Amino acid sequence: MDELGYSVGEVAARVGIAPSAVRFYEDEGLISASRTEGNQRRFTPVELRRISVIRAAQAVGLTLGEIRSALDVLGRRRTPTAADWARMGEAWKSSLDERIVALERLRDDLDGCIGCGCLSLESCTLLNPGDSAGRRGPGPRFLLGDR
Repeated sequence: MDELGYSVGEVAARVGIAPSAVRFYEDEGLISASRTEGNQRRFTPVELRRISVIRAAQAVGLTLGEIRSALDVLGRRRTPTAADWARMGEAWKSSLDERIVALERLRDDLDGCIGCGCLSLESCTLLNPGDSAGRRGPGPRFLLGDR
């Protein structure tokens, strides 16, 4: 880091993501950068922390919209604190609970499914309940673009 902040490459290396991801997060308004006289991006340590929050939230399956809403509450130049993280976690709890239920249903139904439904299994409860694909004709209906 120089006196102006971290470069895109330094941020990427520090948080373990590709430089394109850093630029993407900036384009999406999740982080911000200042610019040098040569128009190079420079990021503060606050932005490194915000990226860590983004990555943690993505790891549990939250959407960028959900993450953006939480970060917007913080304002632009404030590092998330432990209390902020607890508040975010509470706000995300119901969404995460819904995802857990959906994942448990998926896990429990996998024994009756080949994963894609393309062979019109009568017992596929995930993508082909009631063998709806079989009523559309023979063969791999889903693979042929018949959804």
